[in-house]
Amino acid sequence: MDLAERAATGKEARTRVPRSDHADWAPPAERGDPVQVLEEQATSRVPELLPIRYGRMAVSPFTFYRGAAAVMAADLAATPTSGLEVQMCGDAHLSNFGVFAAPDRRLVFDLNDFDETLPGPWEWDVKRLAASFEIAARDNGFKRKERRSAVETVVRSYRESMREFAKMRNLEIWYARLDAEEALESLQTERRKGVKKVEKAAAKARAKDSVRALDRLTERVEGELQIASRPPLLVPIDELVGDFAGDFDPEEAIQTVLKEYTDSMKGDRQHLLSEYRYRDLAHKVVGVGSVGTRAWIVLMTGRDDSDPLFLQAKEAGASVYEPYVGKSRFRNHGRRVVEGQWLMQAASDSFLGWCAGVEADGRARDYYVRQLWDEKGSGDIESMRPRSLEIYAKGCGWTLARAHARSGDAVAIGAYLGSNTAFDDAIAEFSDAYADQNERDHAELLAAIDSGRLEAVDA
Repeated sequence: MDLAERAATGKEARTRVPRSDHADWAPPAERGDPVQVLEEQATSRVPELLPIRYGRMAVSPFTFYRGAAAVMAADLAATPTSGLEVQMCGDAHLSNFGVFAAPDRRLVFDLNDFDETLPGPWEWDVKRLAASFEIAARDNGFKRKERRSAVETVVRSYRESMREFAKMRNLEIWYARLDAEEALESLQTERRKGVKKVEKAAAKARAKDSVRALDRLTERVEGELQIASRPPLLVPIDELVGDFAGDFDPEEAIQTVLKEYTDSMKGDRQHLLSEYRYRDLAHKVVGVGSVGTRAWIVLMTGRDDSDPLFLQAKEAGASVYEPYVGKSRFRNHGRRVVEGQWLMQAASDSFLGWCAGVEADGRARDYYVRQLWDEKGSGDIESMRPRSLEIYAKGCGWTLARAHARSGDAVAIGAYLGSNTAFDDAIAEFSDAYADQNERDHAELLAAIDSGRLEAVDA
């Protein structure tokens, strides 16, 4: 189709699904129990770690929302969509954006979590992102008008950015990225409030690399470098040997998995990785929603012990959106995550790859692999005031639009969104209503913990 036909497709979608329809949210009569959704997820997770997950989700409605992607996926499936699809992030809440070092070592701002990525409706990502701003703003004690402004800002940024991407050549979209250092320089020039906080966050990200991880996560035992033991959050492989059954050889399994991971990488990255040798492995508890999934950190060293490389291998199961949009075309869910990340990010970790391994319980599991720390940092959402949150919202809206424009039809989506605020207003209404729903779901989690149905601990 030519540009006019693509734009007509977007405008025609408005007749089927008016933009105002996106404002609607009311729990359907057959809506499932949110706690049961979490329990169903728990069947494939490490049982001993589930109390940590529930404890982290119980802290506030905001932390509950971070871990409740599966709950919202079912809710989103019942909402109207335009029929225009993109590669979804799947979990585009505001804490899943941040800065990290691109291969050219410049700090960029981008999406950084793709566990749930799949092709699907672009509206679902926008709704999850917008609702996260409403929920975070409530958590920070913002007034209603301030919350509304933050939500409208992120949606307006998405809409206006998508319409700008619709005017660009394909390669212009592909190479577009939000350079964090250039953004900081702009803030300094304009003397914006909060510059010192941004500078501090950038400096913190710069310091967060494998050398720092070496200092924070390792120790020497009889002269040998190894990962420190800090159970239950960090447990070296040697301490898990007792959990292995039969003639399972963890060292042999590790080497097999490392080979498969290496084979998934591009040739030059394979050569770079070959310059490092394996030293140690440990299980590490990560995140909020991911707690209970298997996540390992691998310590490797290059020319000597002062030349470390930390990799993180994270279990990848089926996306929570599969029941609603269909299965991934990739048999390995680690590959699903990596392929989605490559498609949505402007610059990705040089060490991204995937693998599968048979573990001590005899089950084969899929993993994706990336660097543990690569000058990564995220916004301190809890300390943001209204103006800071709006600046952050503009960056998140632009970034999500750019990610969607790489895989979807920016011309059609931009035409659907239009030049007025009809879509912005609708999503703001949805976000307010869904934040109420999220608070009710969080209350149900607390009730399940109080009743003894679920066990929760602080960790």
